[in-house]
Amino acid sequence: MTDTIDLPRSKRLKALTHEVHDRLDKSIMEASSFDSLDGYGRFAGVQWTFHRDIDALYDDAGLIALLPGLPERRRLALIAADLADLGRDTPPVETPPVFQPGQPVDAATALGWLYVAEGSNLGAALLRKEAAKLGLSDDHGARHLAPSGDGPAAHWRAFTAALDAAKLSAQEEDRAVAGANAAFARVQSLANAALG
Repeated sequence: MTDTIDLPRSKRLKALTHEVHDRLDKSIMEASSFDSLDGYGRFAGVQWTFHRDIDALYDDAGLIALLPGLPERRRLALIAADLADLGRDTPPVETPPVFQPGQPVDAATALGWLYVAEGSNLGAALLRKEAAKLGLSDDHGARHLAPSGDGPAAHWRAFTAALDAAKLSAQEEDRAVAGANAAFARVQSLANAALG
C-alpha cells in the first residue's frame, strides 16, 4: 500500500478501508439484495440496524461543531419508513446501539463511523436505480436511497471537506481509521447474518 500519511483524511480513510469496503460491497451484491422485494427488505433491515447503531451521533454537539448540518444527514427514520412500505418490521436487535444516546462520544472514532455512513450515501445512487426496477421510489420503499437536494456528489464533498478540516492528533487519526474499519466490519456482520 502506498504511504497515506500526506493524504487528506477522507482519502486516507478510503485507502485504509479499501479491502473491507470491497468485501462488503461484493457480499451485498452476491446476496441478490436487489433481485426481489424480499432481498431488498433484508438489505433495508441491515441498513436500519447499522443506522440504529450510529443514530445518537447525529445529536452530539461536538460532532455537529465539526460537521455542520450533521443532524440533517440522519437516515434511521427514512429506513424505518421504507421497511413499513414493504410491510416489514424493524429487525429485532438484542444488543444496545454501538453509540448510545447521552453517552460520551470519542469524536475521532465517531468520524470513522460517519465516514462509512456518508460514503454509503454516495453509493446509493447506483442502488437507487436497482430499487427502481423493483417498483420502489424516493417516496415509497427507497426513501433512504434518495439523494439530498444538492445531489449526492455535492453532499459528499461538503461532508469530506468538513471531515478533512477537523483537527486530529496522530492517535486520533488512528482511532478514526479504526472506527471506519469497525463500522465496515459491523455492516459486514449484519449482512452475513441477514443476507447470507
